[in-house]
Amino acid sequence: MTKTLDDGYDETPPELRMPFKILKDAGVVPHEVEMFRELSALKRALHETVSAEEARTLRQRISELQQAIALRLDKLRMTGSL
Repeated sequence: MTKTLDDGYDETPPELRMPFKILKDAGVVPHEVEMFRELSALKRALHETVSAEEARTLRQRISELQQAIALRLDKLRMTGSL
């Protein structure tokens, strides 16, 4: 028996399905995915840095990005759109 891949279609708000499909077909990821990728890169850089000043700057940027992601996701959950 084959399983279908859960692509999140049913969980996606109806008004966002077509825009997300267009982006997906064009090979473009949603902005939130890019934000998570940037967050991951910043965390890696923080782990690898030896400079205290650079570490402070990276921690600040990580904090700001985490807040921005949380706000975007909360807005999406509450309103169904960004």
